Amino acid sequence: MLSKLTFSKCSLAMMAAGAAIISSPALALNIFVCEPEWKAFLASHAPDATIYSATTAKQDPHYVQARPSLIAKMRQADMAMCSGAELEVGWLPMLQSRSSNSAVQNGADSMIYATDYVRMLDTHDHVDRSMGDIHAHGNPHVQFAANDMIPLSRAISKRLQAIDPANAQTYHLNGMKFRSHWQKKLNEWNVKAAPLKGKQVVGYHENYRYLFEWLEIEQVADLEPKPGVSPTTSHLNSLTKLDPQSYDAIVYSSHQDQRPAFWLQQRTGKPVIQLPLTVSEGQSLDQLYEKIIDALLDVLVEPSPERA
Repeated sequence: MLSKLTFSKCSLAMMAAGAAIISSPALALNIFVCEPEWKAFLASHAPDATIYSATTAKQDPHYVQARPSLIAKMRQADMAMCSGAELEVGWLPMLQSRSSNSAVQNGADSMIYATDYVRMLDTHDHVDRSMGDIHAHGNPHVQFAANDMIPLSRAISKRLQAIDPANAQTYHLNGMKFRSHWQKKLNEWNVKAAPLKGKQVVGYHENYRYLFEWLEIEQVADLEPKPGVSPTTSHLNSLTKLDPQSYDAIVYSSHQDQRPAFWLQQRTGKPVIQLPLTVSEGQSLDQLYEKIIDALLDVLVEPSPERA
């Protein structure tokens, strides 16, 4: 028979163990994202989460190999976020299928597509292969849909709270902080980027469709003869016949082949602007926007005393 002292010690030990369980922090979410921009976006809302991106800043998210390592990462995920609108159609469905993880299947609350919360541009009622790599549901490069980041943040905050209710208050507060900061930056960018309004460029794929629509920049031509079709000599030759007054610069993404842009530059004298498509490691989404706006201003606008 236990003595009173022994019983008291056992009771205290059990209480201490119970208190430790109650006070120990909940396990951080394990999140799989398809592109680095969504890693940066989610890090603002769930900074304690472990977030893995399937692609890097130097990769084209259209073309990714469904490697076993990616399948393993998706199998471990509590939640996933991708752009959607068929941007990842060549590889994401295979990852979802082979992961056998119910949390990352279409229709699950924890499988999130950014394009579901963005006003889509360039939707099509009919698409066929003769049109090139056209996305029927619209342009999927929505990381530059600046004005839609706030409603997207609201949606993500709610999803995180539903998936991880133990930390719901944290997600709520982080979402409010992100939206307040983003609105402040939007106000700043709208003033800063105002001189870009009305500028015209030749692009390389419509990677910056949302950015250009927001800043009121017009892409008048494309280095690609059709979306997803590599530039050809005959098509590039046709671009040399454009009225020199009809555009101000040639724009391409840092993950793309630079040779077509510089080929056209050599024959037209137009400046070339290389822009990032997504965040670099450790960079926030607003820092990406800042870098892009500065790069456009540096080439397209005469330096002001403030920027000189």
